Order: sequence, then C-alpha cells, then structure tokens
Amino acid sequence: MLEKTYNPATTEQRLYDAWEEAGAFACGQKPGAESYCIVIPPPNVTGSLHMGHALNNTVQDILVRFERMRGKDVLWQPGMDHAGIATQMVVERQLMENQEPSRWDLGREKFVERVWEWKALSGGTINGQLRRLGASCDWSRERFTMDEGLSQAVLKVFVSLFKDGLIFKDKRLVNWDPKLLTAISDLEVVQVESKGHLWHFKYPIKDEPGRFITVATTRPETMLGDSGVAVHPDDERYADLVGKTCVLPLVGREIPIVADEYADPEQGSGAVKMTPAHDFNDFEVGKRQNLRLINVFDRHARLALKDNEEFVEGVEASKDLEATLGMHGMDRFEARKQIVERMEAAGLLQEIEDHEHALPYGDRSNVIIEPFLTEQWYVDAETLAKPAIKAVEDGDTVFVPKNWEKTYFEWMRNIQPWCISRQLWWGHQIPAWYGPDGEVFVEETEGLALAAAERHYGTRTMLERDEDVLDTWFSSALWPFSTLGWPEETEELKRYYKTDVLVTGFDIIFFWVARMMMFGMHFMKDENGVPEVPFREVYIHALVRDEKGAKMSKSKGNIIDPLELIDEYGADPLRFTLAAMAAQGRDIKLAKSRIEGYRNFSTKIWNAARFLEMNECVRAEGFDPAKLSLGTNRWIAGEVERTTAAVTAGIEQHRYNEAAGALYRFVWNVYCDWYLELVKPVLSGEDGAAKTETKAAAAWAFDQILLVMHPFMPFITEELWQVTGEVGPARETWLISADWPNYSGLQDASSDAEIDWVIRLVTEIRSVRAEMNVPAGAKVPCVIAAAGEEQTAWTQTWTAEIMRLARLESISFADSAPEGAVQAVMDEAVVALPLGSVIDAEAESARLQKELGKIDGELKGLAAKLANESFTSRAPGHVVEEQRSRQVEAQAKAEKLNAALERLKTLG
Repeated sequence: MLEKTYNPATTEQRLYDAWEEAGAFACGQKPGAESYCIVIPPPNVTGSLHMGHALNNTVQDILVRFERMRGKDVLWQPGMDHAGIATQMVVERQLMENQEPSRWDLGREKFVERVWEWKALSGGTINGQLRRLGASCDWSRERFTMDEGLSQAVLKVFVSLFKDGLIFKDKRLVNWDPKLLTAISDLEVVQVESKGHLWHFKYPIKDEPGRFITVATTRPETMLGDSGVAVHPDDERYADLVGKTCVLPLVGREIPIVADEYADPEQGSGAVKMTPAHDFNDFEVGKRQNLRLINVFDRHARLALKDNEEFVEGVEASKDLEATLGMHGMDRFEARKQIVERMEAAGLLQEIEDHEHALPYGDRSNVIIEPFLTEQWYVDAETLAKPAIKAVEDGDTVFVPKNWEKTYFEWMRNIQPWCISRQLWWGHQIPAWYGPDGEVFVEETEGLALAAAERHYGTRTMLERDEDVLDTWFSSALWPFSTLGWPEETEELKRYYKTDVLVTGFDIIFFWVARMMMFGMHFMKDENGVPEVPFREVYIHALVRDEKGAKMSKSKGNIIDPLELIDEYGADPLRFTLAAMAAQGRDIKLAKSRIEGYRNFSTKIWNAARFLEMNECVRAEGFDPAKLSLGTNRWIAGEVERTTAAVTAGIEQHRYNEAAGALYRFVWNVYCDWYLELVKPVLSGEDGAAKTETKAAAAWAFDQILLVMHPFMPFITEELWQVTGEVGPARETWLISADWPNYSGLQDASSDAEIDWVIRLVTEIRSVRAEMNVPAGAKVPCVIAAAGEEQTAWTQTWTAEIMRLARLESISFADSAPEGAVQAVMDEAVVALPLGSVIDAEAESARLQKELGKIDGELKGLAAKLANESFTSRAPGHVVEEQRSRQVEAQAKAEKLNAALERLKTLG
C-alpha cells in the first residue's frame, strides 16, 4: 500500500543500505558477460560534495546503472586522492588551532603519522556524501592514492621512467609559493585582476653619456636580476642599439641589448627588461639569447644578495652596489618600494602609470606566486605525449563533445617538461638517494639504492634520501590501471582495462586526462605489445553556474550546496535536473525552481502509481504487449518502444538532456496527462475484457517507466518497484539489477494516428480557449467542418472524452465553419468555436492590444540594447545571453498575441 506522499528522507538511506547489503554495486557477478568500467575522478580526501561533483557523479551513475541493467559486468571504481598540499594544510591548521607543536617541531615522521590519524578520523567525508547522491560505486574496491598497492605502482613508474631517461633533474622556473615553500602546479594558481602600476625606468647606454633605453615593468623588485634588454628586430628606434650594452642601475652590471620577437613595439616603449630567473617569458627569451640566469630571491621571496655569486659576478664595487647589498633579506614588496625611491632619486624614473593586470595567487595560501629558479624533478612530457597525441588522432580515444580534442592537441603539441617534485611532507616521497658526492641512485627501496651505491663506489656508503614528494597528479595519472592492481597482473586488470568512459570537467584535460593518456600508453600494452589507451571515450561535461549564469564562488556568495538541496528535495530531483540540463557544450544555469519542478515530476510519478493502485491496475502473469487489442493500449505500447529507444540513444551518445527530455515527455505528457485520462472511462466501465486488458497494460507501461527512469531517479523508482511488486507476480530482482527494456514491433500506425488526432484536437481547442481568455468553467460548442472520414470517425469514437477534456458543450459536424466563430485549421479540417456569447470580443481585443503594446516596447528596448556594441562587448557573456533569451521569448509571445487578435476578427 502506497503512502499518500513520497518521503525521500525516510526512503533513500534505507534503499541505499539495502543495495549495498545485497551486493548490487559489486563487479564480477556475471561470468561471461561483457565488461564495462569507469574509474571515478578521485575526489580529494579533504573534499566535500560541491555541485561540480554532483553533476560529474550523476552522469557516471546514470551510465553504470544503465549498463548494469543491460547485462554487463560493471565496475565503477571508487577512491580518493591524498591531495598533498590541501591535506597538509588541514592538519597544520589543526595543530595550530589546538596549540600543539607545529610540523617543524614534530618532524617529518611524526607529522606524517598525524596526517594518517586525521585521514582515519575525518578524511573521506565526501564518500558518504556521494552515497547520498545515489552513487553506485563498488565500494568494496575503494582505493586511496597513498595506499600500499598504489604507492608501489608510483615507485615502479618513477624508477622505470628515470631509468628510461624520461625523468630527470633540472634547474628551471617553477610556480613557487613563498608561504607554503613549495612548487605548485598551474592549476593551483589563480589569476586575480588587480590594480597596480607600470614603472618606466631609464637604463644608461654604456659609453654614450646622456643616452638611455627606457623599459617598463610591473615588478621593480626583479630588476636586480636583469641580464638583458630585448627589442623587436624590426623596431627601427633601437636598430643601432642591438648588440650594445646598457648599465643596470643600482647594481652596475653591464647587460646586452638583444633583438627578439617577444618584444612588442606597440607595448610601452617597445623595450623589455629581461629577468630570466624570475619570469616565465623572460626565461624562454633568455634561452634563445643566451642570457644569464640571476636569482635574487630566497624561498621566502626575500632578497638573497649576499654570498650570491651570480648577483655580483662581473660587477665592480660601488656605493650603489653596497647600498643594494644592504637590502639583503628584505621582503620583495618592501624592496619594490625602496628600489622605486632610489631610481627616482637617481633621476632614472621616467613615469609611473596606473595599470590593471592579473596577479598569480596560490589557491591554498592566497599569496602572490613567485616564478622561482630552483632544481626540481621533471618528466620528459614531450616524448610521452607523442603516442598519446596519435591515439586521439587515430580515434582510439574519442572526446565528447569532439571540439575538446582541439584543446587536447593544442596543449599536447606545445607541452613542456612536467615539474613533478613538491617541497612537502605528505605524499609519495621521491625514491632517490644521494651519495656524499651528490651522485643520485633511483630505486624502489632503500636497500636496492644502497646496493647500487656499493657497486658504484666499491664500498658501503651512507646515502641521504631526497626530501621532496611527488606532485599529486603523478599518482593520479596512474589511476586507471593502478586501481586495478598494476604492477601485479591481476584478473581485474585483464578484465576491466582499458576502461570505457572517463567523465570529467574541461579544466583538467591537461592536468589529468592527458597525463593518464601518457602514462597509460607507456606502461599498458595489449597481448601483442601494442600500447593501450586508458579509456575509449572522454566525456567532458560543462560547468554548473548559478541561475544567472555566473560562476559559483564563496566571494560572490552564490554557491549552491547539493547536500542542502538533497535535504530539501531528495536526491532524485537534483539528479534529474542536472541530467536534463546537461546539454553538450552548454553550461548549466542552475535555479532552485528547476529542482522544485522536477520534485513535482517525482510527485507526478508517485501519484500515477497511486492511481494504478486505486484502480487495481496490477501486472499480469505472461503479459505480452504485442498482443493488445484496444487502440489506446497499442498506442501506449508503441510510445514505450519509442521512448525506450530515445532514452537508450541519449545515454549512449552522452546526450543526457535529450534522454531526460524524452522521459519527462513520456511520463508527464503521454502517460499521465493523456493515457491515464483516456482510459479512465474504461477502468470505470462495464466492459470486463477491455478493463482487464487496460489494467494490465497500464501496469506494464508503468513498469517500463520505472525501468528507464531508474538510472536518472534511482530511489523513487526502486521504492515503487518494490511496493508495486507486493501484488501480482513476484519480482525476480531488485530494480537496480533488472533487465533494460528493448522492444521492437510494438508501434501501430493506425492506433498512433487515431490517438494523435484526439490529442491534437483537444490541445488545439484548449489553446484557443486560453488565447481567447474563455472562462475555465464555461462549456462551449464545437463545430468540425470539412473533416475526412477517418477524422470524423475518430472524433465520434472519442466524443465523450474530447468533450470532457476540452470542456465542450457539444460536438457537431458541418461542411463549412459557421460565421462568427473562432477557427483553427487541423490537417484538412477546420475546428470552429462559436464564442460570441461567452466572451466580449471588443474588450478582449483591447486587452490583447494593450498586452501587445507592452511586449512591443520590451522588444524595442531589447533590440536597442543588443545592437549596442558597447553592451555586447563589455557585459558578461551570461548577461548578454540572458537578454537574447528574453528577446526570443518576447517575440514568441508577440506572435501568439497577434494570432489571437486575428482569431478575434472572426467574431466581429
């Protein structure tokens, strides 16, 4: 017996626990079945569910539930990422808040123990939250990037790549976080638009008194590390200076003036100071022009000038140099202030401009990141990228939507060495040991390193391990195969690799997808030794924005918490909303009203089940939808076939919005609004055979709804499957494990045409009534003129239902439409409604014209705004798009109003 209303709060956890207890999520239960595997993008161990996670995991869960029901042996591999910086910061903050010893006081070993303790107590909150969303991962196989097996995989990969010459140490520029004292990835750098200044400094030309070359900079503090000035080769202003030198003020260093296309003649003075050790672009110019790398900062972004041989090399002693050396240890921003003051005092500050530019901030530390020259470990990404590029070119891995392949290729074809070392304690410590002379020994264990050192030195030697850990993305790059047991040759690895689909966001195509492709193809080979891609498809989903199209952020206060929505509406409406709005290539504008709407949709499904229960519509033993006799039942069976095919195609093609749209149309419009309304007279009538067939057909069709709805709304569908299974033939399985419907031959053209006519006729009459503002309670006559034989017969068969649903007083037939009636054309027939006695045509015309006047005014305003290039070029994209949408809606409304006015003329 169904409750009056569905209560997700009391249902969802109960069902999820029951699924887990029944082993419904477990792989390996279908011997001989085709395998299907998705690896979850591992959330950070510190993370909690946000709307991006909700969309990403809803899509994955739709896929795995769908393929599970199609009979495949499905593995959805869950797990978490150890999240180096984020986790270390959480634990450090906890130590500080509890007034406990800092990590430096604890030491590395004790601190790492504390992180593991934190992970055991507080880590992994997000996994419980994913369960609330309904994620049907095989939790028995959950992995963690720092667990023993994955750590062994990391060590093996590092050692193997090093011995193949694909990992090396180098001194290069990195994004340096002077608060966390570590290199960080580009993804951990946030560009923040800021108001600053552009300082124009004059550098004296050597041996040409009174002549200067002017350079502009946003970072005066780096000038102490300048080793050149660049001008464009075609810039005639400086043609005679190329090859000469200028003297760096405050230091006295002679630096060359070089010709390089990086310099933009239109930007500033056209001359650019070169600081290769403190700017990524300058670093590249420096390599081309053989400029010196002069590092003037320490790890804390303070000036490091004393005992700095690079800084003083070739510089003669002077009062200026002595004063500059006195700035040693000064913070970079205090140094900036002093340098500007000294340049001004020397008459070498030409001007200061206000200047807006983007500053790089660390997303964790919230301090400005410093390009810093330091020795780090690198992967030869260019070599590894080549087979990964070819695999996508050849279609071995396909991106959906396909346009993301262009982004992938652009990144991969311009790839730089990948910095993989981090100056942290939490993470995979690099398996490298150093001898007393700096010789490096890279092995999987310390014992192997000691043995290698003994062979090298001829005697046992003390070694010191590299203190750095690996970039978190290094271990994540192994995720598709390390989680399946590699480097062991496990049965799971043989069965589920390569995986089928990766579902992810566009922002980590380079940081994660590309690196999984590179590592997967290097380490995974088929039985013929051919490199294997880690996944057949990469589905790139869009961003979830707020209802106005703005990106969600804490600073804007527009973050929508998925857990709050689940508390309020249940998981199903949230999941269905995200799927229904997941059009390829279009970001989701999430409004609470949409979730409320799909909550109402779930209520509609529940009420349909209650209607069936009240009318004793029970599944029949041996029911065959191909043997139905009544037209309405044959029609609904055909609609089931069409809908199932549309939903199947939508999921297969990653067009989740189209699949959800087909479901919504079928459930709400076709089944509830039309089929159940049309069969009500049969269910309450005296024809026993018709009633029996209709009850069975209605119950069968509802079962199909539950089946095809399940991947999208798993909880309410499973609950209804269980409760409706308490009567009639026993259910053989849980809905989650039931077979996906696949029908053919159920469509009946004759029944389709008949029911289609009835639906269109009622819809047209309702539309005219609404346009003409006919009172809802008023029943009006209807005359159908010039109808064909079939249309007449169909109308006569369904007269009672048409009159009831369209609120008609009568239906009659004529050769031509009567005068003074509002008319609508349907095929060759004319549907006429004499409304003269029901509405005041003159007053209605005035009302419509007034409303049309308002719409015309709105359209003029929107047209002017959208024609204004200042608005369309400066306003945020989502604001412009909103105005265009309003214009389209207003135009459609104006067309309807004009059509209604035309109809009114027939009453005159």
